[in-house]
Amino acid sequence: MAKILIIDDEKPLRQAITQILRSEGHDVVEAIDGEQGLKVLQDDATRLDLAFLDLKMPKTQGMTVLKQLNQKLFELPVIVMTAYGTSRTAIEAMQLGAYDYLTKPFDLEELVQLTEKALAHHQEAAYQVGATIAAGQEELLGRSPAMQSVFKLIGRVAPADTTVLITGESGTGKELVAATLHAASPRGKAPLIKVNCAALPEHLLEAELFGHEKGAFTGANHLRIGRFEQANGGTMFLDEIGELSPVIQGKLLRVLQDRSFERLGSNQTRTVDVRMIAATNRNLEQLVQHHQFREDLFYRLNVVRIELPPLRDRPEDLEQLTQHFLSTIAARRGLKQLALTRTAMEKLQHYSFPGNVRELQNTLERAAVLSGGRTILPEHLILSQKSEA
Repeated sequence: MAKILIIDDEKPLRQAITQILRSEGHDVVEAIDGEQGLKVLQDDATRLDLAFLDLKMPKTQGMTVLKQLNQKLFELPVIVMTAYGTSRTAIEAMQLGAYDYLTKPFDLEELVQLTEKALAHHQEAAYQVGATIAAGQEELLGRSPAMQSVFKLIGRVAPADTTVLITGESGTGKELVAATLHAASPRGKAPLIKVNCAALPEHLLEAELFGHEKGAFTGANHLRIGRFEQANGGTMFLDEIGELSPVIQGKLLRVLQDRSFERLGSNQTRTVDVRMIAATNRNLEQLVQHHQFREDLFYRLNVVRIELPPLRDRPEDLEQLTQHFLSTIAARRGLKQLALTRTAMEKLQHYSFPGNVRELQNTLERAAVLSGGRTILPEHLILSQKSEA
């Protein structure tokens, strides 16, 4: 039997959770808000085994309770609950030591399973707080279970210096995940340097990454500091990593192994302190099998993998994303409001979006222009015929 604290201002939900947990044989303590919950924690934290915490409450908010727990080093698993699930709240909650995250409404059976898992790992160390997402940064969006899992993983991984490989189809938001990881890490105030590995030929990419001395090759008229040196103390994000040539793969492996390299035209070895994040829309395992990608480099990159789901696999996120993009477009164009008709929204819902979130954004941008900045009708949404359901 475990002793479990429930902090939630919604009485019906609190009582429902209490009832099902007691039916599982647990001792349950209830708190009606964050203030009362903090008092229970301060008086009885060492005898508690688990806490369920609502994030949005009167008086003392759930995030405040989490911060108090983190500061006082209570090694208590906390499962946060909220009806306002966003990437910002999920990531911040995980950074503040939350064990896991439930978005309301949730299935009570899911709650029971999560309870068993949390209690079984009661001694698991909580992650310490890192930097929060930078103000003004574009935020990852999604209420779907797949995206909530992504948010949780970002929250767990961000405080570490672990190398991260982000995979997923084009347009799923890999660059935004990289920026979120960086901003939520202890390196968040240091540079985030982004390089698209597919955008430059091999000889130019090598100079771009590692820099060159004056006269290193024809056209090298001055010293150039490479991207790795620019990222020193911060994060290096290499997009489309699967497009690297064998030569660049070998040099990148060395940087990952011992953080050292030479500029082109120089014999002086330089070292950098960078965190590596890479992304690809290609299957690196298959490239390794076909000897197109170094196996040792793949394992160096694939320490933690974040797989982004395609938009067609998260249909419950379509409306939220659409509303977000319409608001952004309206603000940028100086419009009071930009809306879709019901039939226009239905047209979007019956489309598979092979270009994912990026295609949705571009489709709405184009529709805003065609509608003259007024209500978007179905005819304003130009979609690929072969992908329509």
